[in-house]
Amino acid sequence: MTIEDLKSQQLILFEVISGSKSFGLNTPTSDTDIKGVFYLSKEKFFGLEYIPQISNETNDIVYYELGRFVELLLKNNPNILEILATPEDCILYKHPIMEQLRLEDFLSKLCKDTFAGYAMTQIKKARGLKKKIVNPIAKERKSLLDFCYVLQGYDAIELKHWFKLNNYTQEDCGLISIPHSRGMYAIFYDENQALGYKGIVKNEKSNEVSLSSIPKGEKEVGYLYCNQDGYSQYCKEYSEYWEWMEKRNQERYNVNQLHGKNYDSKNMMHTIRLLQTALQIMQTGTLNIRVVNREELLSIKAGEMEYDDLMKLAEKLIETIEEIATLTSLQEIPDKTKAETFLIQMRNQLYEVSK
Repeated sequence: MTIEDLKSQQLILFEVISGSKSFGLNTPTSDTDIKGVFYLSKEKFFGLEYIPQISNETNDIVYYELGRFVELLLKNNPNILEILATPEDCILYKHPIMEQLRLEDFLSKLCKDTFAGYAMTQIKKARGLKKKIVNPIAKERKSLLDFCYVLQGYDAIELKHWFKLNNYTQEDCGLISIPHSRGMYAIFYDENQALGYKGIVKNEKSNEVSLSSIPKGEKEVGYLYCNQDGYSQYCKEYSEYWEWMEKRNQERYNVNQLHGKNYDSKNMMHTIRLLQTALQIMQTGTLNIRVVNREELLSIKAGEMEYDDLMKLAEKLIETIEEIATLTSLQEIPDKTKAETFLIQMRNQLYEVSK
C-alpha cells in the first residue's frame, strides 16, 4: 500500500506540515515534511494485511494508521504528540472525526521521560557526530598488523617497524600463543620458507592472527602483542565514519564546517528545543510547538554557541525539568481505557460511513 493509495481511496484522516515549518524555525532552505493519520479499509483491517505506517523513501512524508497513532499518543511519543499539536496554519486536512482525539487527554508526566529522554539520545548522537567531525578517519583501512607490537627490552615497537629493522616479511613468520597471557605470542621466523609457517595474518582483511605448528627445537625471534580489542573498535569506528560520510546531508555538513564549532548545530538546536518543550509541558500542562524563541534557536543552528556551553544549558534544563516534574498537576499516565473507547467509536463511525 502506498501514499498514492491512501489519497486515491480517501483514507487520510489528518495531514499536516511538520518539522521546522510547524515549529516556526524554517528558513529559505528548509524542506517540507508531511505527517498524517490514515485508516485502513474494513477488509484490510479485519484481514491479514494490517499496516501500521506508510512513508516515502526519504521518510519526509509519513502517515500512521489510526490505531498506531493512538498507541503512540498513549506512550507520549514526542513526534506523535507534536503532530496532534500542529498549529492551525500547518494543518492541510482534518477529518471531523479527529476532533475526538484531544491533546489534553494524552499529555502526562511520561513527557518528562519521553521528551527529555529523546533529547538525551540527541545529545549522545551530537557527541558521536562531534567525534566524527573532530577525528576524521583515513579512507585507507588499517589492518590487524597495525595493532601488533613487538617487545623490545622494556619497550614495545610497532610490528611493521620491527619488520623493517630486521628485514623480515610477515608471511615468513610463525606464531604460537603464550598460555595465561591474552594477546601475547612467540614469533618464529623461517627465511627459507621450508617449515610451513602461516604468517602473522592470512591477508590484509584478517581479523585475527594465524597460529602455526612450530617444529621442536626452533628458537623464537621475539614476542608479539596483538591489541585485538583496539582493532575491533577501530573497525567499528571506521565503518560508522565512512557510512556517515556517504549518507551525510552535504548542506548541513557545509554549515557545520563554516561555523567551525565541530558539532552538528542543527542536531543541538532540536535537542534544546525538545528540552524546552518538556519544561513547557511540565510547567503549563499544555503543548504549543510554535516556538517563542526562534532567534535563540536559530543562533544555535548557526553555530553561534560553544559546544560546552550548549551541554551546560542542556544539563540545566534537564535538572529544572526533574524539579518541576515533582510539582506538576499532569496525570501520571494517559487513560488507556478512555483512549481505547474513543478509538473503537471512531472505527465504528468510519466503517459505517464506508459501507
